[in-house]
Amino acid sequence: MAPKVPSGDSLVGERYEVEVGPVAHGGGHCVARHEGRVLFVRHTLPGERVIAEITDGTTTSRFLRADAVEVLDAAKDRIAAPCPFSGPGLCGGCDWQHVTPGGQRKLKGQVLTEQLAKLAGLTPAEAGWDGSVEPVGGKLPAGEVPAWRTRVQYAVDRESGSVGLRKHRSHDIQPIDRCLIAAEGVTELGIESRDWTGLVSVDAIAASGSSDRQVILRPAPGEQLPLVELDKPVSITRVDEQDLFHRVHGRTFVRERAAGRTWRVSDGGFWQIHPEAPDTLVDAVLDGLDPQWGEMALDLYCGVGLFAGALADRVGEEGAVLGIESSKRAVEDARHNLAALENVRIECDRVETLLPRTGITATDLIVLDPPRAGAGRETVAHLAGLEARRIAYVACDPAALARDLAFFREGGYRPVSLRAFDLFPMTHHFECVAILEPVGAQ
Repeated sequence: MAPKVPSGDSLVGERYEVEVGPVAHGGGHCVARHEGRVLFVRHTLPGERVIAEITDGTTTSRFLRADAVEVLDAAKDRIAAPCPFSGPGLCGGCDWQHVTPGGQRKLKGQVLTEQLAKLAGLTPAEAGWDGSVEPVGGKLPAGEVPAWRTRVQYAVDRESGSVGLRKHRSHDIQPIDRCLIAAEGVTELGIESRDWTGLVSVDAIAASGSSDRQVILRPAPGEQLPLVELDKPVSITRVDEQDLFHRVHGRTFVRERAAGRTWRVSDGGFWQIHPEAPDTLVDAVLDGLDPQWGEMALDLYCGVGLFAGALADRVGEEGAVLGIESSKRAVEDARHNLAALENVRIECDRVETLLPRTGITATDLIVLDPPRAGAGRETVAHLAGLEARRIAYVACDPAALARDLAFFREGGYRPVSLRAFDLFPMTHHFECVAILEPVGAQ
C-alpha cells in the first residue's frame, strides 16, 4: 500500500511569530496558535514570544508542528542548553535542555494536573497529590547535567560508521561525541569514538550496583560483526534479523542491585533507566500499600520481579505473591531472581489473558506497572472485582494513568495518594505511583 500523502500545500519551513501557551502532554512541546490554527512548538516555554518554524504540516492540517528558532521574549526558567546537540533540528533525545531543573519539574506537574482534570475529572487534591514532581538524586552545581541514563541506544550512520542519536520524529541521525545524560558507566565505554560500519544500532547498558557492562549489536542485513574493542571490559551480544539474541562474548545479562537484592536482567530486558529509580519506586509502593504478614498480593506486568520480591519479604512465608509477565526472557530472569522465595510464583502470559484464568477471586494487595498504553478498562474492571484493600499503580504515562484512574472509579476505587518522580531529567517523561483504596474505606 502506498503511503498516504498529506493533502494541501506543505508549510514546512514557514515561520510565524507566536505567543506560547501552556505545555502539552507528550513530545516536550507547548501550545501556540497562529490565525486560529494550533501549533505544537518545541524548544520553547509557556509565556514566551518566539519565531516558530514549521517542521510538519500542510495548509489543510488540523494542527502544525514547529520548532522555536528564535526567542523574542524569554521565560525566567530558560537557560542556555548545556548540550551542543540540543536544539531545533538536532538530537531528539532531550526535550528540555533549555529549562532549569525546577522549571522542568514545574512543566511536568502542569502536564499531570491537566491530564488528571481532562481524563479522570480529578483535581490534585482529589487525587491525593501535593502538586509536586519530586527530584531524585543529589543536587548538582548550576549548569551541570545529571548523568542518569544507564541504557543508551545509539543509531549508526551507514555511510560513516559513526554513532549518533535520532532527531525528533525522524529516522535521521544526529552525530554526537558524547551524550550528557548518559551515565558514567556508558560514557566510559568510548562508543562514540569507534567505527561501527556494518551495524544498524549499538545499545550500551551500564548496570547500577555492579561493574557489569553490556553492548548489544544489531548488524545490517548481510553484514558481519566488526571486531569490538572498547575502553572497559564488556559483554557483547548480537541481535539477528529475527530479533533473536546470540552471545558473542561474556555474559548474556547484567546484574543490577536494588531493594536489597541482586537482579539478573538478560539481553537488554526492561529495567528502570535511572539508577535510583528501582529503590525510589519500591519504597513508594511499599509505603503506600503497607503490606502485612500473611497477605496475598498480585504483581502484574512484573518484569524481572522487582516488586514481587519486595512484597514477598513483607507478606512473609504465610503470605503469597503471584507475578504475571508476558516476556519469556523476563519471566526466566524473575524465576531465577526469586528462586529462594517459596511464597512467590511467576507466570508467563499477558495479564488480560491469564488473570481471568487463575481462578483468583480475591486478593489483599495489587501492584501493576503496565506498559505506556496503560491497563485499560477491561483489566481494571477485573482488578476492581478482586476487592483488594489497596492497589499500587506505577505509571510512566500521565494520560494512561488518568484514563485508568477513571476506570477504577467506575469499579469503586479512588486514589488516596499520588506521587510523581522526576526520573527522566531533561526529557518530558516522569514516573508516578498512585495508591488506590475502595471508595468508603477508612
